[in-house]
Amino acid sequence: MVIVIAGEVDFPPENRAQALSGAKALIDMALAEPGCRHYAWTADPHDTGRVHVFEQWDSAEELQAHLDGEAYRGMLAHLSGYSILNAETRKYRCDLVEPVYGPDGVATATFLTAKD
Repeated sequence: MVIVIAGEVDFPPENRAQALSGAKALIDMALAEPGCRHYAWTADPHDTGRVHVFEQWDSAEELQAHLDGEAYRGMLAHLSGYSILNAETRKYRCDLVEPVYGPDGVATATFLTAKD
């Protein structure tokens, strides 16, 4: 099972760059945690105040350890200083993961592996 965290955090546009640059050490800390495959906070090129959040974790236990840990608590404290206007993050439990491109090199929305 894979757990994906996806969401958006909105700041006043003048605060976004500093909020992101100041979070780099915390992002690096999260990336070093067991079970963390991806941990990306990126600026939306179309919305000058929005940050997209994308994380991928190997298990619920490893995600919980992150949520109980220093990197997560530090990120909450850091971001609170930049006037968050809105934040919405969602978690997804994925039981089947496949590449977008099939063996023929063609992108497909169809899953090729049968789920038992």
